[in-house]
Amino acid sequence: METLEEKIRRVTQEDVAIVSYDPTWPEVFLQEKAHLLSCLPPELITRIEHFGSTAVPGLAAKPIIDILVEVTDLEATKERIVPVLESQQYEYFCRPTHGDDGPPFYAWFIKRHQVTGARTHHIHMVERQFIEHWERLLFRDYLVQHPATAKEYEALKLYLAAAYPNDRIAYTRGKTDFINSVARLASTRESQ
Repeated sequence: METLEEKIRRVTQEDVAIVSYDPTWPEVFLQEKAHLLSCLPPELITRIEHFGSTAVPGLAAKPIIDILVEVTDLEATKERIVPVLESQQYEYFCRPTHGDDGPPFYAWFIKRHQVTGARTHHIHMVERQFIEHWERLLFRDYLVQHPATAKEYEALKLYLAAAYPNDRIAYTRGKTDFINSVARLASTRESQ
């Protein structure tokens, strides 16, 4: 049986491939949202949002739908949602919210294509107070409203995917400064 360390090493070394925008991505999100609402305890789910690059029209991205789910209770999520999704072959990870290790943690799932095993969805389940995650919606909205900034982000992602094709950690770290600077700008504009 795979240890947690082996599982983490496996998923962080999977290919990083950027593809052209697919106009079906919003519908794929809606289908997964409907599935989650149909099989998970409704009293634990507050809202479900499409975020990440696949939520930005025209933006090239990894072909993985990122979904942000607000849950009312993370401990109840571990007890009641994790078993449901694991029984459907979603991979579950308890991930640190800030940095690479240490609390607070959140529930993260990978859904894969049944035949190819390729990632199709990343599902991030967090409570409302995990502000850092909810601010990602500001980043998404800013890119939607500012196509030139979205193209800058696309160029950065293409560069990083070529530089780190099998290192998801380095790829993600390479985007951090850009994401943080745009998120700060978006947050400043929203507060005005």
